[in-house]
Amino acid sequence: MENKKPRVAVIGYGQVGKFALQAIASSPDLELAGVVRRKESLEAELPAELKEVAVTSDLEELKPVEAALLAVPTRVVPGLAQGLLEKGINTVDSYDLHSEIKGHRRRLNSAGKKGGAAAVVAAGWDPGTNSLVRALMETMAPQGLTFTNFGPGLSLGHSTAVRSMPGVQDALAFTIPQGAGLHRRLVYVELEEGAALETVRRQVQADSYFRNDETHVYQVSSVDSLRDLGHGALLERRGTSGRTGNQVFRWEMRINNPALTSQIMVAAVRAGFKQAPGAYTLLEIPLIDYLHGDCEELIQRLV
Repeated sequence: MENKKPRVAVIGYGQVGKFALQAIASSPDLELAGVVRRKESLEAELPAELKEVAVTSDLEELKPVEAALLAVPTRVVPGLAQGLLEKGINTVDSYDLHSEIKGHRRRLNSAGKKGGAAAVVAAGWDPGTNSLVRALMETMAPQGLTFTNFGPGLSLGHSTAVRSMPGVQDALAFTIPQGAGLHRRLVYVELEEGAALETVRRQVQADSYFRNDETHVYQVSSVDSLRDLGHGALLERRGTSGRTGNQVFRWEMRINNPALTSQIMVAAVRAGFKQAPGAYTLLEIPLIDYLHGDCEELIQRLV
């Protein structure tokens, strides 16, 4: 008798949500339960790719749902995830405020244990899979320095943060690497009528997404011509293995940002079903749990 596939709901239908549908459709062990969108979004004509998909503003209408992929802004995640976990629904998020992940994980750990569900947090590419690469580099050279250089490319989290600010109609934020883990942020904003650029600039530069980096804010008439989903990262470590120095490692990638984020989140959905109730970062989960297939076959192929 064939095992029943777990049903996964995608909550949010921005760039990550769109690519998440493709990643779930390509996963032989998962089933799409449907998409949850804001009520106001349901008033417009559905995109063509959603014509054959259950779309609702109420997750209850998609039952049964075993897991929810949260393709929503980072600052919406904590409250949403906590409520779902307490109802016994697994969650996966791509929470990307590095300095706040520890507290976020702790809160969802309590909610997951209360509801008997598992949360995988910060399941993007950074934080996320690049966290695994940093850990691997440190395993190989315990003493040393690692630098993470992002970009050049569009940052989805930073763009969303600016878009939610008063006076901003639309915005895009780009990350430019300066080397040695330093970055410049270039923010392009369409302002609402009557909004002052200097006021918006101060808001952006004070926000936790931006305040630790050199940030420039520019007003444009439209951000549409600037849209590009490309991004990248270069991780570099120079360190010591035992007593042998000058060990140098590099990890580089050039990517479609939301496509990679959603693929990692779907792999984390799979891994979440294999964990005890609670909350986990990618670093805490065995790598093999992210993969579809027989354990023995995966070991034979990958080890």
